[in-house]
Amino acid sequence: MHDQDTELSDALRDGMRGLRIDTPPARDLWPDIAARIEVAPRARTTRRTGLLAPWSLAASVLLAAWLLWQHGAMAPRSPDDRLIQREAQAMTLEYQGALRVITASVPGQHFESADVRELDRSAAQIRNALQRDPNARFLLDRLQHTYALRLALTQRAAMS
Repeated sequence: MHDQDTELSDALRDGMRGLRIDTPPARDLWPDIAARIEVAPRARTTRRTGLLAPWSLAASVLLAAWLLWQHGAMAPRSPDDRLIQREAQAMTLEYQGALRVITASVPGQHFESADVRELDRSAAQIRNALQRDPNARFLLDRLQHTYALRLALTQRAAMS
C-alpha cells in the first residue's frame, strides 16, 4: 500500500508540473497601466471634496490640539515630581550655604564677574524650568553642575 501512495504522489506531482505554463503577454502592458494611474486621481477629485478639505484639516488640527491639552491637563503628577523639587530646593540651600562660607573666608573681596553673573542667570533659568517640568531629572543634574561651576569659580577667586 505504501508503494501505491508513492506512485500516486509522484504521478500527481508530475501532473501538476505539466499544468504550469508560463506565457508572456502578447504586448507590453505597462503603458496602459501608467495611463490609468495618471487618470485615476483626477477622476476621483470632485468639487465637493475640494471644498471640504480645508474644513477637514482645521477640524483635525483642533482635535489634535484638544487631545494634547486634555493629556497635559489630566497627566497625573508622580511622587517623583515632589521629590525632584525637594532635591532642587535642598541643593539650592546647600549651594547658598557653601557660597556664604567661601565669601566669608575673604572679607571685603567682591566676587562679581561676567562669568559669575552668567552662571547665576543659568541657575535661575534651570530652577524656573524645574518649576514648569518638575519631573525633568536632567534639569536637576544641570542645576547641580551649574552650582558646582559657580562654587569652583568663586573659590578660585577667593584664593587668588
